[in-house]
Amino acid sequence: MQHAVGSPLPQPHQPGHGPVAGWSPAAHHPVPPNAGAHQGSVPVPPPPPAPGYPAPPPGPTPASGSVPETTGHVPLPPGGPVAMPTAPPATVVPDPAGTTLAVLLIGPAGAGKTSVAKYWADHRRVPTAHISLDDVREWVRSGFADPQSGWNDNSEAQYRLARRTCGFAARNFLANGISCILDDAVFPDRPVVGLGGWKRHVGPGLLPVVLLPGLDIVLERNAERSGNRRLSDEEVARIHGRMAGWYGSGLPIIDNSQLDVPETAKVLDDVLARSIASPPQW
Repeated sequence: MQHAVGSPLPQPHQPGHGPVAGWSPAAHHPVPPNAGAHQGSVPVPPPPPAPGYPAPPPGPTPASGSVPETTGHVPLPPGGPVAMPTAPPATVVPDPAGTTLAVLLIGPAGAGKTSVAKYWADHRRVPTAHISLDDVREWVRSGFADPQSGWNDNSEAQYRLARRTCGFAARNFLANGISCILDDAVFPDRPVVGLGGWKRHVGPGLLPVVLLPGLDIVLERNAERSGNRRLSDEEVARIHGRMAGWYGSGLPIIDNSQLDVPETAKVLDDVLARSIASPPQW
């Protein structure tokens, strides 16, 4: 199990504790209801599919003579595994700022993942959501299992649940034309429950990018944290050392040691343009 920003290293992986291999998203095809609150109103069509992504399968047609729903809600395409964006022709330069994407920003505590993800999401030309694993994990209030109090079955279960919830949200946003950027501290030496888990939860079209500044930078940023998101210097150093394993992995890596947030977001767009044209193998 991977940890998220602000959490200590989990215990070494034990056989039988990994997620179930493979997954099959539910193929729900809701009956499109009528938009009006009166009999005979015209049904509202679902939103168009996101650019570069296949359209969801159509829902079943209501049986003749059936009573139309009158709740007035707009039907939404069901979320499914996120497919790889369609690569543009070789003569066209990819435009990540105007393309619907699913991005996973990886990095150690203090790498600036959350700040960069928020800025990147705020400054895109297409609707974009930021989904932070830490934020979703902390939706649990009463009964919250804080790994700093000891890594146990409850803390691991809540991390797994948070990841699955993030993946479910991302698939539904993408199915409705909204890009997503997720952030998590994923270790390269635990591929099954790290990148493999995200790939199962979101889909093969997820584009991972590693944010990895120098150790002095992450120590400085960690010192500015408070509460359960601040780690000891020793813990930060261990996490940063394990993250160095991403070098040579084939994933794009951004060293933002000398970059501010807007500059890092600009480099991220450049990296994503290359990933769209030639998706990384992971």
